[in-house]
Amino acid sequence: MTKNVDMIRVTEVEPRGGFVLRLRFNDDTERVVDLADELWGPVFEPLKENPELFRAVKIEGPTIVWPNEADLAPEFLHSAGRPA
Repeated sequence: MTKNVDMIRVTEVEPRGGFVLRLRFNDDTERVVDLADELWGPVFEPLKENPELFRAVKIEGPTIVWPNEADLAPEFLHSAGRPA
């Protein structure tokens, strides 16, 4: 059962192999998200070209960001992937 929260926020991020992240959210859900098919366009292609840059992901505000300032909406991440 998930908690009722006003705004979905990422509270933990852990890079896995490839372009996969394990994410925990403020409603206590966990998701495993493979972002390989989402990394297109000028801001995301450097992440796909450089796995070290992809693994440098961190939490900033309600979501995750990378050093090149790429980010994804927490609502998208929450609905993507599969339960952890």
